[in-house]
Amino acid sequence: MPEEGTLEVLLVSAKGLQDTDLLCNMDPYVILAYRSQEKKSTIASGKGTTPEWNETFLFNVSSKDSTDLKIKIMDSDGGVGVDDFVGHGSIPLDTLFQDGEIPAKSYHVMKDDAYCGEIRIGLSFTSQVQKSRGFDSTDGNIGGWKQSGRD
Repeated sequence: MPEEGTLEVLLVSAKGLQDTDLLCNMDPYVILAYRSQEKKSTIASGKGTTPEWNETFLFNVSSKDSTDLKIKIMDSDGGVGVDDFVGHGSIPLDTLFQDGEIPAKSYHVMKDDAYCGEIRIGLSFTSQVQKSRGFDSTDGNIGGWKQSGRD
């Protein structure tokens, strides 16, 4: 039975990224995407190839979708020109929907089909129980009113 719920993504850090700036440390940020939902991390200004974020992002998900979490790492150019592409990755969520949690671990970052670093991410899935809209005589609510304890 497919479940609806919340995907919590803990973006921890990255290491070994390919430096896209020649003169100074790069300013990486991450774009996380699940289906049509997209979240952007803060910019790790001057952190270079080993940034840390320790940020949490929430997505509305359905286990029936079996869609991967897409990751794109960019280097901010501070509004001057176009941000540079650092690398990308993808995390399949099937195991997460079964287990409910995947502790923070490292995933490969790729660019042009070549390994170019790692990103550390933790995941958890919280199921949202769907209540029926029918009448439930055991909950004490009748017609939208809570039944009084006084008789």
